[in-house]
Amino acid sequence: MKQSQTFIPTMREVPQNVHTNSCQMLLRSGFIRQYSNGTYSYLPLAKRVLKKIEQIVREEIEKRNAIELELPCIQSIDFYKQSGRLLEDLIHFQDDFGREFVIGPSMDLMTSIVRDEIKTYKKLPIALYQMQKRLQNIKESRLDLFHARESCILNAYSFHESEESLNQTFADMIQTFERIFSRLGLTVQMAETDAGPFGKESYEFVVLTTIGDETIAFSDQSKYAANEEIAKVSIEYERSNEEMKPLKKIETPNVQTIQELCDELHLEPTQCIKSLVLNIDGEIAVALVRGDHRLNLIKVKKALNASDIRLANEGEIQKHIGCSKGSIGPIKLPIDIKVIADYGIQSMVNAVTGANEDGYHYMNVNPNRDFAINLYEDIRYIEEGDPSPDGQGILLLKQGIVVGRATKLAPEYAEKMSANVVNKEGTQIPLQIASYELELTRLFAILAEQFQDDRGFTWPKHLAPYDLHLMAINVNDEVQFNLVEQLYNILTAYRYNVLYDNRDERAGVKFADSDLIGLPIRVTVGKKAIEGIVEVKNRKTGETIECMKEELIDYLNEFYRTH
Repeated sequence: MKQSQTFIPTMREVPQNVHTNSCQMLLRSGFIRQYSNGTYSYLPLAKRVLKKIEQIVREEIEKRNAIELELPCIQSIDFYKQSGRLLEDLIHFQDDFGREFVIGPSMDLMTSIVRDEIKTYKKLPIALYQMQKRLQNIKESRLDLFHARESCILNAYSFHESEESLNQTFADMIQTFERIFSRLGLTVQMAETDAGPFGKESYEFVVLTTIGDETIAFSDQSKYAANEEIAKVSIEYERSNEEMKPLKKIETPNVQTIQELCDELHLEPTQCIKSLVLNIDGEIAVALVRGDHRLNLIKVKKALNASDIRLANEGEIQKHIGCSKGSIGPIKLPIDIKVIADYGIQSMVNAVTGANEDGYHYMNVNPNRDFAINLYEDIRYIEEGDPSPDGQGILLLKQGIVVGRATKLAPEYAEKMSANVVNKEGTQIPLQIASYELELTRLFAILAEQFQDDRGFTWPKHLAPYDLHLMAINVNDEVQFNLVEQLYNILTAYRYNVLYDNRDERAGVKFADSDLIGLPIRVTVGKKAIEGIVEVKNRKTGETIECMKEELIDYLNEFYRTH
């Protein structure tokens, strides 16, 4: 491809609101343009890289006999009413005739197709997949390619008669994902994660990076890994032998946070009880954690088998308890408000907590003596240094970006969707279903983050938009022009995918653009063209050699054979 005939609008300056290295470099190199906050245009170079990613994914997943199809993005709202999915998570709208639609995920529609077309176990197992755009309701003000409103994803589903069959395919698909990541050149960690409202077992595939927005807990002595939202706390708290003191109410004007309370009373956060008011399925409850711990709403939701949970707002707190959120405590709460406490509260003696009255706190607070607790559960986030739940080592926390998921769906989902088949005994049974997802846009962004230096990209051959960059320093020099044209024809005849910079630009501009684009090899025709000598540069290492034009093909063949 001649560069003058394609579209590669490189930039020298990057907009200030672009925060990640990948987005900055993709903008500078002419791969993408930002249309609005969270939406992007993918220009020709980006499309070529994305196609290579998609091809690797397609090759590997079809080795598992997965079959590609395409589903509509615009779907009837009826599917989601049947499955019980929360509609506020989806973009939904009415057409001009009052009919309701959603721009939704593919799981319900894929399940309905299999339900309607497959009636017997004899046609199982079957795996179906699609690659399509996903539109998301994203509220974050700071968006990038990792959190794009519109992104490309792989959705795959496997359908089975038995749990044994599902487990085998599930393990096979995890191996398939691992091969995909290996071919892409990524190191990915698999971690347990929340299975959501329809799942019974779920794993996410995480690329560890300091720019990640997910926190993963790892054991320092085993293979245990889990998202911090579900990692279990396995500490056994020992109750202090300290003698209980009489309950005491004290004035604490203008104290609203644990830190302010500690500063005021010269305490440590471990001596405080943090009380948070929750709205759980429309009812008010109070959750208690130690002052140095963070409440985990996902754990609370699972412990109470709740459908919806959130922190109560100030209006709800004032209405039900009569004070501000900084003064909440478990003593003398209204009788209809349930209290759920983390296990860490059990061992506390002579603690400090809010008095449910602005400007006041209680000292010498002791659970069970001074207030009742309806339920003790593990409802806090784990912390670095906590024991690993598998009993091996301690937990370390690292940041990462989720690029894939694999989930075994609970049987209740198939039952809600009336997705049944007739088994060998002639009995109607619910399908066993698993879902698999790869974030292709995120993979593109994380690869762009990984394969770059301060001058531009350093794409490996299996991802590079072209195999090599060919240019002449001076296209107006007849000898250089004739040689570079000859090489272009030879290279394309040998099936090399060449980006030929035939622009009438200064050499410095061409070199800078070449470094930005980052193809594995740059072949430059310069002053030694009259001798038939060209310069070959390895973009990643910076190594430069000179070779005769007749030797170029052999050199390139050897380079790509070993790289």
